[in-house]
Amino acid sequence: MSAPTAATTAFDTQREEDGRSLLAAMRARFEAATAAGGVPLFTSAAGDLWGTFLAAVPEPLRQWHDCAACRRFFARHGGLVRVGDDGELVSVLWDPSGVPPAYVAAVAALAQAVTRAPIDGVFLSSRPQWGQPRTGDWWHLSLEPAPALLYRASPVRTASQAAAERRVDRDTLLRGLAEFPLELVRHAHALLTTDKLYRSEACISVAAWLLALHERLAATANQRARDNLVWQAVAAAPAGFPRVRSTMIGTLLEDLAAGLSFEAVKARFDAKMHPLAYQRPTAAPSAGNIARAEEIVAKLGAAGSLERRFARLSDIVPLWVPAPEKPARQERGVFSHLRERASATTWHDVPPTVMTWDKFSRTVLPAAEGLEFLVPDRPDSYLGLVTAKNPDAPPIVQWDREGARNPVTWYLYVDGSAPARWNLKPGQFHPVTAVTYQPSMWGDAAKFPHHGQKVIFLLKGAKDLEYTGGAGFFPSFLKSEYHEIRSTLEAYAKSAVVAGKDEAEACGICLQKGTTWDYTFRVAGKGGVRLVYKLDRWD
Repeated sequence: MSAPTAATTAFDTQREEDGRSLLAAMRARFEAATAAGGVPLFTSAAGDLWGTFLAAVPEPLRQWHDCAACRRFFARHGGLVRVGDDGELVSVLWDPSGVPPAYVAAVAALAQAVTRAPIDGVFLSSRPQWGQPRTGDWWHLSLEPAPALLYRASPVRTASQAAAERRVDRDTLLRGLAEFPLELVRHAHALLTTDKLYRSEACISVAAWLLALHERLAATANQRARDNLVWQAVAAAPAGFPRVRSTMIGTLLEDLAAGLSFEAVKARFDAKMHPLAYQRPTAAPSAGNIARAEEIVAKLGAAGSLERRFARLSDIVPLWVPAPEKPARQERGVFSHLRERASATTWHDVPPTVMTWDKFSRTVLPAAEGLEFLVPDRPDSYLGLVTAKNPDAPPIVQWDREGARNPVTWYLYVDGSAPARWNLKPGQFHPVTAVTYQPSMWGDAAKFPHHGQKVIFLLKGAKDLEYTGGAGFFPSFLKSEYHEIRSTLEAYAKSAVVAGKDEAEACGICLQKGTTWDYTFRVAGKGGVRLVYKLDRWD
């Protein structure tokens, strides 16, 4: 297709105008159909769309349209569709109502072909230009997709590889839907929302996703529409959600399907959801996995990211820090010592006030000038925060990204650890230097629910005195690019040494949502009033 010259006939001019109108209509249709941004696109198994188009256009136009560039466009992009709210396919390119009369029949044939055929895959592309706009004096069918429609390729995963993974996800999800029926999923979801299972919030999102899909499929009578809705769910799902059997929700569903008692289900779930067991490989890495790990780390330039150091207070995002200490007033006079004694803080002999963290954070913490933690005489959930030794190293953890850096992670010990290990004395109040949420909650607390929710009270002088090794992160913290080399990273994490143990400032006690507590805090408020509070649960 080319621009007309001075020698062209009226037919040539009309043909050129109609062709340009077809291109404009196709682009307008695409823009309108994908206006929501990030809408999943699919390829339909419609066959030879190029042949369908040429067979339906008027005979005088066929030779003009018969070019290699447009043929490639039809092969790669002509079958693009999205899934409508009713589960039916919608062509994102072809709408006969907006094209010149010469093309109505051809565009109608294309729209019918792509919407009647089944989906054969998720369409992903990182190319900013779909098709070839021009070759010399000839123009061709092409699109410029909005940035939200582009797949962000990485050095270890191309768009075609990701599309192949989606196809595997779809097959896996279909098996999961068949194995775990709607009522069973409802039972699991209801159980997870009771907070009776340890760290259940890490599974609620995938359970809710699976339940919503099951209910939508149950409400859809047409089998082809149900198939389309499954594809749509796979394309839009967070990583790992479609692989139901390999998630903790799969383990829970299997136990419920086996008819195990609640006590047995809870014991098995709690054990597998422990932070020191969840998504952690148990076997040593194979030689092949080690080689693959070397390849992935090299491609991502992430070798420096694995070097860690203990965090300092300047590395965290605090919810609360103590008020600055006021300089002591130097007063002179015969009776100045009486004034100092009279202004000293008074401890009120009242019983502790029991409340939830939610209420404490809203009603007490904002006005607190000082905070102290009563160290229990028992092993407990003490932890240390660590961060990237090289702040310019590429992000490796899920909540760290370019433009919004947050490389901080945490570690703790199985079954808790003794206060003495952390330079703390049982039965004594220790000053709190900051209150913060776990790093995955900084910025957007709801973005990574599968990592649970913790509030952390950093304690003055706390540090892991007995620390000798361990990288300070769990493999489940890492981005999806590292998922296939978890066993190698687990082995690395066990043997690596975090720098700066003696300079650590961000160690303390963590309070986990979904469990019951018995923690005592002493709060200094304005005007010298100090009261004791006991936190018993999250909310």
